[in-house]
Amino acid sequence: MKSPTDGKLSHKYPARRNSLKPTVFIHTNHKQMLGALVSRYSLQKNSSHADEFDVRFIEVKDYPCMLEREGQRYRRDGEMRPWLNEDLQSFTPLRFAPPQLMNYQGRAVVMDPDIFAIGDIWELLSRDMEGAALMCRPKSGRKGRKGAFASSVMLLDCARLQHWKFENDFAEMFEPVKRDYMDWVSLKLEDPASIGLLENEWNDFDTLTEKTKLLHNTKRKTQPWKTGLKIDYRPADTFQLFPPRHWLRRARRALFGEYKFAGTYGAHPDPAQEKFFFGLVRDALQDGAISEAQLREEITRGHLRTDALELVAAA
Repeated sequence: MKSPTDGKLSHKYPARRNSLKPTVFIHTNHKQMLGALVSRYSLQKNSSHADEFDVRFIEVKDYPCMLEREGQRYRRDGEMRPWLNEDLQSFTPLRFAPPQLMNYQGRAVVMDPDIFAIGDIWELLSRDMEGAALMCRPKSGRKGRKGAFASSVMLLDCARLQHWKFENDFAEMFEPVKRDYMDWVSLKLEDPASIGLLENEWNDFDTLTEKTKLLHNTKRKTQPWKTGLKIDYRPADTFQLFPPRHWLRRARRALFGEYKFAGTYGAHPDPAQEKFFFGLVRDALQDGAISEAQLREEITRGHLRTDALELVAAA
């Protein structure tokens, strides 16, 4: 394991580019498109090299291999559960599509749509990878202690990731003995010696300090732009007897469906992060990166909190 330093898949998919221009890929779906738009704006706004890299979206709607699996059961943490394209984070397997989209050439960063740049992403795209095939930070807490990595931000040397075949790898989740989603996204299927470590500030989990380079609003229930909306994601379960909330969630889903009576999104515990997000939205509006009509449409669709325009005006 390396140490940190200072410093269309087929005709059905989006066309490949032959350019070696470094690219940041933001993977998303329709529910998190606003986050993706604000994320792209933050990357370009806060880089002194914005003309030297591309920013591209990878969207669930463009991948028939995902859409066709609706309701089919896949393996996650040892349990078979239904694949739901409408889930808030159905985009996460797309973290493994960029090497193919880059035709296995050049550098790429892939990141979630709820991550916003404060630092210059060019520092990451241009850093010395010291022979690593990919770089990321460990997960926090119990998962991190068990060797799980956070694939929500990865710096990729695409030429060294030719074993990533997205369509085939995604299909393997639906074969119980082949691929577990959690092992996949935690990078437990990779050679640990090929993984270099990024400093935590390149994927700061709900932490905003003077060192933060990329702020990740990773706790879904408190994403600042969702406060007060109905929850539209499935919380992770475990097989543990305690805490009993896991069993209560299973009973609720069995009786009422995936999201009914799941509650609402809460306020982010750090007001500075809410202010930061809506400040970015304000700037994006002023610079023409997004429009007020788009914000109103997202509110109508239930993807953006109803008081968003007031918070933008006050930012």
